[in-house]
Amino acid sequence: MAALSGGADPAEVAAGHAAGAAGPKAGPTGPFRLDTRRTAWYRLARLVFTSVVGAWLRPVVTGRDRVPTEGPAILAPVHRSFADFAFSAFLTRRKLFFMAKDDLWKSRALGRLLTGLGAFPVHREGADREALRRAQEVLERGQLLVMFPEGTRGQGASIGPLHEGAAFLAARTGAPIVPVGIGGSEVSMPKGRRIPKRLRIQVVVGEPVTPPESGESGRVPRRQLHATTEELRRAIQSAYDTARRDFERA
Repeated sequence: MAALSGGADPAEVAAGHAAGAAGPKAGPTGPFRLDTRRTAWYRLARLVFTSVVGAWLRPVVTGRDRVPTEGPAILAPVHRSFADFAFSAFLTRRKLFFMAKDDLWKSRALGRLLTGLGAFPVHREGADREALRRAQEVLERGQLLVMFPEGTRGQGASIGPLHEGAAFLAARTGAPIVPVGIGGSEVSMPKGRRIPKRLRIQVVVGEPVTPPESGESGRVPRRQLHATTEELRRAIQSAYDTARRDFERA
């Protein structure tokens, strides 16, 4: 397993930055058991979800073939709307795992539902090492992890500096990072809006970014982590630019 050399504790860097700042404990959610099965209940819940979202927002996906059909990978979408998490389900038929804010687990019923759909809690106010371990376990088991490298909803057409959690996890697990651009979600469901406006959302999948390579010592230099994160930023920007153009033309 590759490690990072120098600087702050890499677990804090990744856990705190992977989901856009995390916190010490994800709350009383019980032990995390990674279930990779596509159970009948899971398939039904996903079918209902994608049918409703698909009928209302009619997402058009370009580049779906760039999502790996097997093995670990990190899906890294741009984040401009609360609705953005929904579009990952249209990129692949594989089961998805993703981080969600721990407040959602205050409801036992909702927490069980989210866990069954592949979500796990992250506390976003500090360094949640447990969330990091869960994310790493997802990838080590050869699954797909959805992660927003911007950490929180941004604004405007430009992708700013990213958190380095995605690159860190890619270095640890060998998982490629798949950039995803989403055009129109911020128009359909801007911050403060409860129900998205019915629009045809455009989703563009970019070329995967390869994990950082380890040096002669077997460790991944911090500069390589920075370089991979910058490469990812450019890849997300390119996919986002294309998605926005497609949305404006639709």
